[in-house]
Amino acid sequence: GEFREKIQNALKYRDDGMTWTELRDQLELEQIVPNNKWVRQLEKDIGLKRLREMKGVVWRVTHV
Repeated sequence: GEFREKIQNALKYRDDGMTWTELRDQLELEQIVPNNKWVRQLEKDIGLKRLREMKGVVWRVTHV
């Protein structure tokens, strides 16, 4: 859906990834926290990876 494309486009060229807060601000999303069901779907659909780093949990996608 549209949400998936927004996330994928935001992360596609960001090798260092982004935190949820950065994504939310950039994409002007309303969700305070990401929904686990979508996160699992994004992991399947776009290969989303989430890694815990100093600044928090960083979201990344591997570009094809």
